[in-house]
Amino acid sequence: MNEQFERLMTRVESLVARIESVLPQPLTAPDWTASIAYRYRKRSSGHGSLEPVRHVGAMALDDLKEIDDQKEKIRRNTDQFVNGKPANNVLLTGARGTGKSSLIRACLHEYAGRGLRLIEVDKADLTDLPDIVDVVSALPEKFIVFCDDLSFEEGEPGYKALKSMLDGSVAAATPNVLVYATSNRRHLLPEYMSENLTYTHSEDGEVHPGEVVEEKISLSERFGLWVSFYPFSQDEYLTIVAQWLSSFGMSQMAIDAARPASLVWALERGSRSGRVAYQFARDHAGKQ
Repeated sequence: MNEQFERLMTRVESLVARIESVLPQPLTAPDWTASIAYRYRKRSSGHGSLEPVRHVGAMALDDLKEIDDQKEKIRRNTDQFVNGKPANNVLLTGARGTGKSSLIRACLHEYAGRGLRLIEVDKADLTDLPDIVDVVSALPEKFIVFCDDLSFEEGEPGYKALKSMLDGSVAAATPNVLVYATSNRRHLLPEYMSENLTYTHSEDGEVHPGEVVEEKISLSERFGLWVSFYPFSQDEYLTIVAQWLSSFGMSQMAIDAARPASLVWALERGSRSGRVAYQFARDHAGKQ
């Protein structure tokens, strides 16, 4: 009888362990000394975890050229945040490859020594933002929740979760957490020609957007600071190429000689962005 009972208890314990393994687990804090940047990952089991980024891409603010106005806005806001002063959530929008993500990484390196940390969250996992904030809210460090290349389709759950966190939740804003997001869409959602039909006109000629347009604007306007990026001119592109080639140890004479090749590279890629300039510099310097 005792043997049967023991076998039954063993099976029950095994069953309970299997059930617990598939149930959502509370988010636990990682080793905060392991890195200055972390990535939130959600496994197929539904468990989320904060994993340290072992090799954070090196980037300095001085490495970023031809975006001085944008750099100053982000630097000032981040400096206020690190110093415990009021600061805004930030939305960086505009042309691809112009330095939006690089600028955030450069700010992380600039202020990491003063307690700044970064947590990268994919848009599919934004519904877990409250759990992430709860884990870091009592820590002395300042955390940027970084959402790269952010855009939503109609009805995605992460849209409402982010909207609630930025402004509108019953919970008060956490003073040591800000959201920095990059996007190629200014309002983060697709816009359609048919939506122009929802605009109304008053008697004095004023134009008022319809409910659909207002809803799309409502998320982006919750970011207190908008920073816009624009395509580079040829001269700006060449300046960025020269800076990267110089960082790879090439002489001024070699940099001048590389100008025609860099323009052909941009023409073939169909873009004069900072990313294209960096990719050319890596290729050209590597061949030397």
